[in-house]
Amino acid sequence: MSGGRRAVTGPLVHYANLVSDLAVDLAEGGALRAWAEQAPREVWLLRPGDVLVSPVEIGEEFLAYACALTGVPRASLGVVADPGAFGAAAARSGPHPAVAAVRGAAGARPPAAVLPTALDASAVALARGLGVPVHPYATADDAEAALEVTRLLNTKAGFREAGRELGMRMPDGRVCRRAGVAAAVAEMLRAHGEVVVKPDRSAGGHGMLFLSAAAVPWAARGLAAVGGERGLWVVEERIDAARSVSVQMETGPDGPRTLFTGEMRTVEGAFAGYAAPLPEASAGLAAVLEEWGGALGRYLAERGYAGPFGLDAMVSADGVPYAGESNVRRTATTTPQAMAARLAAAGGCGKRAWATGRVRAEPGLRFGAAAARLRAEGLAYDPARCEGVVLYAGAPAEGSAWRYAVLAADLAGALGYEERLHAAWAPAA
Repeated sequence: MSGGRRAVTGPLVHYANLVSDLAVDLAEGGALRAWAEQAPREVWLLRPGDVLVSPVEIGEEFLAYACALTGVPRASLGVVADPGAFGAAAARSGPHPAVAAVRGAAGARPPAAVLPTALDASAVALARGLGVPVHPYATADDAEAALEVTRLLNTKAGFREAGRELGMRMPDGRVCRRAGVAAAVAEMLRAHGEVVVKPDRSAGGHGMLFLSAAAVPWAARGLAAVGGERGLWVVEERIDAARSVSVQMETGPDGPRTLFTGEMRTVEGAFAGYAAPLPEASAGLAAVLEEWGGALGRYLAERGYAGPFGLDAMVSADGVPYAGESNVRRTATTTPQAMAARLAAAGGCGKRAWATGRVRAEPGLRFGAAAARLRAEGLAYDPARCEGVVLYAGAPAEGSAWRYAVLAADLAGALGYEERLHAAWAPAA
């Protein structure tokens, strides 16, 4: 990155581009719509004068709730909700569709930079339209130069190649085109008995298949309809994972640094929540994750990337870690951690342990009523003690569960709040 890091002293445009082809094929509309619903969580990053560009509406009750906890005046923030401001359409030549709305929301305080959830072509286009850099790059040109490696390391095949080069322990696997998946599955089932089949571009477990020898004969018609005939797939031995863990880092010209480590909650390979930090008993595992993540961070920085990234790993029943994938973007864990650190600092507390998950409530519950319910149950986040439950992503879409974060001085305390939350919100028998 020729210009190095750029210190930002003015307002930021937070571009919540969860609708991006970095994570999945843009044809995967269902997955993208579900991820777009998480965009309100970016509210926890906002400072006075900032503007949030979101693919979904941000409820005013949620905004008021978040602003009360962060101490940011609601009137100082701009919010632009525009589903058309993301994805391929926003990366085409010509003005980015959100430029005028962002300028209007910013008012007399022009933005200093664009901070995207993920570095993609639409983020660069928005920055160019506003005449500002993409944070933390010095210029939009520097950010654009990093698009290739960012895109590559958000793929399963790209990570396998880099991981092998960097000396990470990885599951046995094959990379193939769609037409070769059935043969690769048969070969890998003979060798390992169980396999996992992954689209090259997938996140959160979307589109993955888990197969065993009992599944033979197997037909490729079970594959997700993405990628076309030329699209890549990864067929790997299935690790009997006792745990799924990750390290989240950031990198740039000064090299990588660790932000946090933690344990993922997964259901059939799909992300369902997170708990951080890893316990002290897992210090050896954390060291391995940081070693692998550091190598990946240097690899990314050498190719021009600057910003956040995560490395996921599986731990076998006998304690052996295997590198799984990289996510070169802000992930579903990055914002809750930033929120926990921010709230702890505001309360004058030390580092907080935290966990995230989802809990169901009765249909039609409004955000204000949900927050009042937490207070009545003695579960709501208490700024004086820096602990409790935060509804960190606003009211869910109809039929979905509420996303929450629990914060406490240690992980046992956070998990205690979580247990009480699920008990209190359990449907009546």
